[in-house]
Amino acid sequence: MPAPQLSTTAPEDDRHFVTALARGLEVLSCFRSGEKLLGNQEIAQRCGLPKSTVSRLTRTLTMLGYLIHVPDAGKYRLGTATLALGSAMLTGLDVRQIARPLMQRLADFAQAEIALGTRDRHNMLYIEHCPCPQPIISDLDMGSRIPLATTAMGRAWLAACSAADRQEALDYLQAHAPEQWAAAQAQAPLWPAAKERAQPWLTCSFGDWLEHVNAIALAFSPGRGLPLMVISCGGPTRLVSPDFLMQRAKPELERMVRRLQQAIYKA
Repeated sequence: MPAPQLSTTAPEDDRHFVTALARGLEVLSCFRSGEKLLGNQEIAQRCGLPKSTVSRLTRTLTMLGYLIHVPDAGKYRLGTATLALGSAMLTGLDVRQIARPLMQRLADFAQAEIALGTRDRHNMLYIEHCPCPQPIISDLDMGSRIPLATTAMGRAWLAACSAADRQEALDYLQAHAPEQWAAAQAQAPLWPAAKERAQPWLTCSFGDWLEHVNAIALAFSPGRGLPLMVISCGGPTRLVSPDFLMQRAKPELERMVRRLQQAIYKA
């Protein structure tokens, strides 16, 4: 399935929007967890931009240290300047340090993968991750992106966010990831009413994203001006069944999120 093209177009009346800057940032956003090298053609397809435009952007970003050109491959990899930006952002997310030991305890109890994430356009972005204690094959780690509409984590975000944020997300999906938009629309009857949305709302994905993966998730607001976040608990179907997740893991996940919110409030 081709990657959705990303939009760098602002409303016509927004004269403060800098298109060139947006395009440069979209080029950097093309690199996903596990991908080391991308060529101009691949970047052009993902951004929906002419290859000539992408060539100028990648040259500029290379000169500034945000990309590194690999001559033998004729492609680019992320440069050290992006590491500096990412490190500064992660350092400011003290919720990660608070959540990590609680996440690890849940991972040990459930023998499952535990992740902390937030929305990034049509994806959920992992900002902390505790792998499954049992040996499994998984390429998920901090920085991984997973679909918004078909994963438990994404569904929890859609269920817990404000009506305005949800509509903005749905509009984005409709324009840039139509298959996800259709999946989100199918989930609409399960979304809580506005008066219920203030309470923790657990969601699940049992083989809906990947056939061999089961997961549940719970959204929470960390405060301090940070975006809505989600904790997920899941893993391969051979290790975590829907019954186990709903009967055994769900109460522990709910307790963990309550403890996390209390710890953030006290910090």
